[in-house]
Amino acid sequence: MPGWNASKIPDQSGRTAVVTGANSGIGYVTARELARHGASVVLACRSAARGRAALVRLRAEVPGAEAEFLPLDLADLASVREFATAYGQRHAALDLLVNNAGVMALPYGRTADGFETQFGVNHLGHFALTGLLLRRLREAAPGARIVNVSSGFHVLGRIDVEGGGPDALSGEHGYRRWVAYGRSKTANLLFTHELSRRFTAAGSTITAAAAHPGYASSNLHSGASKVEGPSLNSRVAAFGNAVVAQPTSSGALPTLYAATAPGVRQDAFIGPRFGWRGAPAPSWRAKWTLDDKSGELLWAASEKLTGVSYASLPR
Repeated sequence: MPGWNASKIPDQSGRTAVVTGANSGIGYVTARELARHGASVVLACRSAARGRAALVRLRAEVPGAEAEFLPLDLADLASVREFATAYGQRHAALDLLVNNAGVMALPYGRTADGFETQFGVNHLGHFALTGLLLRRLREAAPGARIVNVSSGFHVLGRIDVEGGGPDALSGEHGYRRWVAYGRSKTANLLFTHELSRRFTAAGSTITAAAAHPGYASSNLHSGASKVEGPSLNSRVAAFGNAVVAQPTSSGALPTLYAATAPGVRQDAFIGPRFGWRGAPAPSWRAKWTLDDKSGELLWAASEKLTGVSYASLPR
């Protein structure tokens, strides 16, 4: 993988991709580079204004790009269902689903469905979306992929999957926003692990992988700094974004590699070579994100909480 960059992306002509959170940052770069290499891209964004502005920008930067915007609010399961229905009305198949959107280190809050916000948006919204689009992924030609964007910060939070309820899973009691963020990113990796196990057992040609951007300057970091206010942590974060962080064009490379490179294996976790920056490479992950029982329990709880049962979906 040394030296891998966006110019190495294989031709994506004839493939359709959905990228969540594609209006800015890593999501936008991911959508733009996929379109640049021939994919038909759907920008799935919460804000209609920002989503449409990103679409205009993408078409200006990639003349002739096949791209469209569809609204998606991962904090509202009704919106997730509406997006899946709208996508199905426009497209028979889906070759690539990039679950990129997320929130980071927010004060305690709840989604429209009553889930702790970070767990609800970062994990449960994407769990439901993936399940509702699974039929379209199965309709695609062999080689369809799902890429879940996690974070190195997953090490900050394990999940109490034995507890089974939303409080235990997200750690609402004694809430600490960075630990809650870590739990949501651990959930992304456990979801990828269990998806991979199920695809392998079923002999499916769909690949589930994960990626993380390392330390990349993005709206996630700026949002966390705004929450913290004029604190030492926020000043350190601002300094890191300005001096240490790699640009979003580099931060998107692990996601693009996981999404397009030949030979990406089930349950791969791709990140920057040096942990926080560098070319894409296999990334270290906490051992609890590879635990089969935890993956199974989180899956069962997620189906119950979202009402999206993968077993009941058309094959």
